[in-house]
Order: sequence, then C-alpha cells, then structure tokens
Amino acid sequence: MENVKMWIRKNGSTTILTILFIIVLVNKDAKAWLMRQVASTGILNSSISETKENQNTSARFSYAGFMLKSEDGTVINISDLQNKVVFINFWASWCPPCRAEFPSVQKMYDQYKNNPDMVFLTVNLDDNTALGKSYLKEKGFTIPFLVPAGNIPGVLYNGSLPTTVILDKKGEIRLHHKGLADYSKDSFYRQIDELLKQKL
Repeated sequence: MENVKMWIRKNGSTTILTILFIIVLVNKDAKAWLMRQVASTGILNSSISETKENQNTSARFSYAGFMLKSEDGTVINISDLQNKVVFINFWASWCPPCRAEFPSVQKMYDQYKNNPDMVFLTVNLDDNTALGKSYLKEKGFTIPFLVPAGNIPGVLYNGSLPTTVILDKKGEIRLHHKGLADYSKDSFYRQIDELLKQKL
C-alpha cells in the first residue's frame, strides 16, 4: 500500500491526466466541453465564400424540394425560402462535436432569430427523435427542432455530423462546413450581416 501511495505522489500529474482522459472518453458532455475549448480558438471555422458570378443556375437549385417537418407538424420547403439567408445545421444528440458547437449555434440563433431575413433550420438526425428533443430540453436550447420530411440532397449533407450550410438570399451555398465550428464569433456575425445586406 505504501508503494502505491509513493507511486501516486511521484506520478500525480500522470494520474490526474489519466483520470481526465478516461472521463473524456466515456462522458459525451466532457468530450463536448473539450471540443468546445478547441473550437473557441476559431481554428476549425470556415469563412463564408464569395458568390460565384458564373455559377450554374441549375446547380444552384439542385437542393430544391428538400422538406423539413417541425414539432407541430408544419412542413418547410427550402425552395420557399428564397430572399432569406438560411442557416442549416445537421446534428444528432449522440454526436460529441454537435454537442460542442451547440452553445455557439444557440448564441447565433439568439442574435438573429428576430431578423425577418434570416431562417434557422436545425435538422435533428437522431434515429429516435425523442432523444434529440430531450437533449435540447435538458440543456435549455431553444433553437427550432426540425426533422427531414423526405430525402436530404447530397449537395447539402452526405453523412458527416455536424454539417452546417449557409444559403444566401439567391439560394446559393455560401458556406458548407463539415465538423465542429464556433458560430458565436463577431467576425462570423459580420459575414452574416453582409449576406443580410445583399440586394437581389
């Protein structure tokens, strides 16, 4: 027993790091917290791209017909959202990177939810939607809870969670980011503000 105490004293930092590593491995929220710290540096973020003047019009609307359903059963057709800046986030409650970026998604939603030119489509992809609803309620998130009401076009989502897509008022994809990011940065809000000022 004395040898164990001696080893712990000599290797205290190793012991603490090992315990923390095990906690991060088994606890989704601990993983999310660690990922959030990395995301907050901004190194994982993408920027909104410039519009392409010669973009093929048929490619621009290849996601038309993508439908979502809200909790109250209302169906949203993405093609009806022309003239709006559309923030689409595909997520699942079991996904640690999704959990890590959600506070920043919520903060962005709070920033822009009253802007009539901005729409948030936060699309839950849990097999059991009750898990997604429970997660939002448990964490106090108020973002819209939406589920697919049909096939998701590959141009928007191809299986990587989280995936975030931003469409400008013309319906062009201006950001397509796979993986964790921090959407609560002022620099990102300035890019969104530029899209909102866009005239058609």
